[in-house]
Amino acid sequence: MGTFEELVAEGAAVPLEGWDFSWFEGRATEERPPWGYAGLIASRLAAVSSALDLQTGGGEVTASAPVLPPLMAATESWPPNASVASRNLPLVVQAPDNGPLPFRSASFDLVISRHPVVTPWREIARVLRPGGTYFSQQIGAGTNSGLTDFMMGPQPVSEARSAERSRADAEAAGLEVLRLEPAELRVAFFDVGAVVHFLRKVLWTVPGFTVEGYRDRLLAMHEHIREHGEFACTSARFLIEARRP
Repeated sequence: MGTFEELVAEGAAVPLEGWDFSWFEGRATEERPPWGYAGLIASRLAAVSSALDLQTGGGEVTASAPVLPPLMAATESWPPNASVASRNLPLVVQAPDNGPLPFRSASFDLVISRHPVVTPWREIARVLRPGGTYFSQQIGAGTNSGLTDFMMGPQPVSEARSAERSRADAEAAGLEVLRLEPAELRVAFFDVGAVVHFLRKVLWTVPGFTVEGYRDRLLAMHEHIREHGEFACTSARFLIEARRP
């Protein structure tokens, strides 16, 4: 383990483009959900003629599927990520996360999304063909709240990201929920540099995070990891599948 200053500087210098977390190998771990999202979407993508990946990030997960449908579109709101995604997927459109979606109604057999910032349920229902499905792995309520609380002090947990709230919103948009499966997963950070990079990349964990603004808490994190070998917390995920009647 390097010094506090070395680790913080390293975490602050890592590029943020794309949604590839391979930099964290050996420095942080997150337990994987039991359902295997990448494999599930791969089988679905191979079985349809048209699909849309919302908030694709760098497009890495969808591009890993062995077979893509003849019409494979994606959206991404952050220009650096959209640039990366355009190298990985055939059609990427820069569009706001909360809609509107720049596609005609009833355009897609399948809409997918991994860890969307927001889920524009009514727009999803609009662009799905009758009988089409939305399939998504989502970040649940209270994800990494232990890390948030360590950095900011105790914070209330909003239910806006809860699985049941998603069910209600999907049904309100006219979709039929076929599957809703939650999971709680262990997360561990092994050095403060990994914490810095994570907080820069996953912005909603500590809103407004900067190294200088949180230097005292980062130093406390560094000492905690030196004493305990890691900083551990819990993330929440859920899988949701909904169909347009």
